[in-house]
Amino acid sequence: MNFSKILIPVGVIVFVAGAWHQYKWPGVAVATGAVVMWILLHFTRMVTVLSRASNRPVGHVDSAVMFNVKLRKGVNLMHVIAMTKSLGQRLSEENKQPEIFKWTDSGDSFVICTFKDGKLQSWDMTRPAPEDTEESQPSS
Repeated sequence: MNFSKILIPVGVIVFVAGAWHQYKWPGVAVATGAVVMWILLHFTRMVTVLSRASNRPVGHVDSAVMFNVKLRKGVNLMHVIAMTKSLGQRLSEENKQPEIFKWTDSGDSFVICTFKDGKLQSWDMTRPAPEDTEESQPSS
């Protein structure tokens, strides 16, 4: 169960109630202003990340190897989109759990990420097979 869906609203209510208990209406005004500012900061970050991602091809990342190294279990999808500056190519059905996305770099290496409830559960990087070096070198 995702406790943040319960704890955050309860925390906001306790914060505003504490402000009421301590300072009455001026406290409620300050506490409400702080909560609205916190919500606006998160909204602004989300819009900034999505506007940057809208300017890039879907499923593209500069380096799949570097992206693979930076990933950590439990980060949310918005954080991954911010790292790649690109929306992932969806491999799973829409509105089905787990969600699976793929990011590919220009060298055809790719990372497939699996998200459950918006949190990164696992990822797998695949690199293309190296080309045969003897065929590409001219013989003497």
